[in-house]
Amino acid sequence: MAGLAYSLGKRDINQHFNIKNAKLISLVLVVLLSVFHATSRYIGGADSCEWLLSSGRYLGENVWQPYGCMMHKYKSIEAKSCLSQKRVAFVGDSRIRQLFYSFIDIINPGQKEDDKKHVDIAFEEKSLSLYVDFLWNPEANNSMKERLISWKHEGSAKPDVVILGAATWSIKLHGGSSETLQQYKVNVTAMAQHLESLAQRGEVYWVLQEPVNEELLRTDRKMITNRQLELYNQAAMDALDASKSNNRWRVKLLAATRQAAMETIDQSDDGLHIPEGTRNIGAMVLMNALCNKLQRPIDGSCCQTVPMPNLLQKLAVCFFIGCGLVILGLHVLGDQRHHRPVPPDVESLEERKPASAAPPPAVKTLFQALCRMGVIMAYFYLCDRADLFMKEQKFYTHSTFFVPLVYIFVLGVFYNENSKEVKLLNREQTDEWKGWMQLVILIYHISGASAFIPVYMHVRVLVAAYLFQTGYGHFSFFWLKGDFGLYRVCQVLFRLNFLVLVLCVVMNRPYQFYYFVPLVTFWFFVIYALLAVWPQIVQKRANASKMWHFGVLLKLLVLSVFISFLAYSQAFFNSIFSFWPFSTLFELNGSVYEWAFRWKLDRFVVIYGMLFAFIYLVLQKRQVLSEGKGEALFSPFISNMLLLFSLTTFVMYSMWASGCKNKTECNEMHPYISVLQILAFVLIRNIPGYARSIYSSFFAWFGKISLELFICQYHIWLAADTKGILVLIPGVPSLNILVSTFIFVCVAHEISVITNDLAKV
Repeated sequence: MAGLAYSLGKRDINQHFNIKNAKLISLVLVVLLSVFHATSRYIGGADSCEWLLSSGRYLGENVWQPYGCMMHKYKSIEAKSCLSQKRVAFVGDSRIRQLFYSFIDIINPGQKEDDKKHVDIAFEEKSLSLYVDFLWNPEANNSMKERLISWKHEGSAKPDVVILGAATWSIKLHGGSSETLQQYKVNVTAMAQHLESLAQRGEVYWVLQEPVNEELLRTDRKMITNRQLELYNQAAMDALDASKSNNRWRVKLLAATRQAAMETIDQSDDGLHIPEGTRNIGAMVLMNALCNKLQRPIDGSCCQTVPMPNLLQKLAVCFFIGCGLVILGLHVLGDQRHHRPVPPDVESLEERKPASAAPPPAVKTLFQALCRMGVIMAYFYLCDRADLFMKEQKFYTHSTFFVPLVYIFVLGVFYNENSKEVKLLNREQTDEWKGWMQLVILIYHISGASAFIPVYMHVRVLVAAYLFQTGYGHFSFFWLKGDFGLYRVCQVLFRLNFLVLVLCVVMNRPYQFYYFVPLVTFWFFVIYALLAVWPQIVQKRANASKMWHFGVLLKLLVLSVFISFLAYSQAFFNSIFSFWPFSTLFELNGSVYEWAFRWKLDRFVVIYGMLFAFIYLVLQKRQVLSEGKGEALFSPFISNMLLLFSLTTFVMYSMWASGCKNKTECNEMHPYISVLQILAFVLIRNIPGYARSIYSSFFAWFGKISLELFICQYHIWLAADTKGILVLIPGVPSLNILVSTFIFVCVAHEISVITNDLAKV
């Protein structure tokens, strides 16, 4: 009874919550979230630059996440390029001097701090006409105001960027009196108009005061309390806010360092000066505020404006709108035909059929699929090209990778079913294999686990396993079917490339950016060419003469030699793939480096997959294998030996990967040893009869849309072309991941359906 109740309950749930209803829910969520973010931007008026400067949180030690946008970590060469021909002035007390040195350290790492105090300090890169000065003005008084006025005079070296702030000296020298606070506000108000004048030709930042650790302060600094600092911060904000009125040139407030220091001030050496890691955050925030709009780093969304759509993107919009109009027209015409009375035939008195027939079903299917694709592409654009949804950077911890991994494997084991067939690597099993691998890769990407080398090396094996399946699957088809027709080729190429080609246009990215699709497409052509060229060797011909088996092995050997030569001759490799029109497919940012790196990593694994398929099909034909339900593939002795070998290989590879210290060295070994891990998995999964008799329907479902999941993640789950994480629900990371994942999976499934519909047309 309990089992029957469970079965009926499960059936009832499936009737009400299926993939169709899930897609409707995801569509409603997208609309609601789009309206929410658009309204928040319109009413709140805040932009990503204000978010960068004002608020954020720590992801880990010295890793700062601004609210709603991504902060790029600038290297020296980038900073110099951005600040070339510029003059930057830091004006203030010892805290501003700290910020100055951290800023200089980005431009010129290793620059030693001068022991001089209470004096001006200059830094310059004459070759770049780059000047950064620290000007000692510890109080917001007439002296600071005169400094600002002097920059307005003709012939003076006016700074392009001014960063200033002061308060602690005023509190210290005057004992924190209320009169000094009022005078401070008057002084800042008097300086505001001069600061705004400087802001008309450059950028001006007022640094809000960071907190202090009152317990560590020296006796002569005890009057500098956090209460006093908050009063001075409020006075400065009121003075600067009151003076700007309707003037669009305004002084920007740097409050991020203050917020960061609230969590780290207990690490201060003297209670007054903030720790080095925190002041480095402040300097990097400034660098992002100054340079992101010029350098436009893909992983620095703060302070960036949205680029205008190019011609191809505009044409794509017109195309999808046109498809929508066609569907609307077909729907209107269909309604008219349905309601229009048709007079009977005069002679026969029978009802005449309409003269104009309805459009063929294939035409309607075509335009409906394209309309749905247009709606989905609009969502892609909103997520990763428009300034609507927020983005945050990744940060790796072991828990962010391994905890979700445990969850999905528990679900995968729970949802298991009996296989319809029990052959080695049957369709259900390969779908399961692709499914769990894809889920691991997704978790790997969103958690930023590439920073952890053991995980990185294991994921490299998963990518190799996909290519192994490419070799295995396509070889098996051509060997068994002998179908080398153009129809088959076009079907495969369309299914592999349709989504990527649309994204290349809509998202303005090169084909090579979606590196996995170029890889599998390239290897499909290689497999096709290898088996299609004379002499064509397929199973029927091989059955007639066993000598044809050596022909297959000879072809694979020749291919291996050619691949080895191509891998070890960089000049030859470049001459092939940098040659037009191949360069348009394989170059990324004007270079084939990325393609060479990806291709060389797994250059032999497709051949291994083809060889494995050949050996398996020959053994199967000769009835060497036992593939009955519940039967082991081989005799007990051989099966046990192979299982022992596979388990040993698994453990040894994991030990080797865990001991990897350098990605470069480990990647050099990867093409030769990844196949051992793959074969070990195949044997463990297939030798026992009971293992072949069941599969995980949970993983298999994801396996059927694995390609769409891999490509869609670039823009609607991750963000900034995979460099960050899409934020649909700000402030609640766990809920955001759940909602964005739900929408992402629904979109990937719908694209899979659309691709299949169009492939049939």
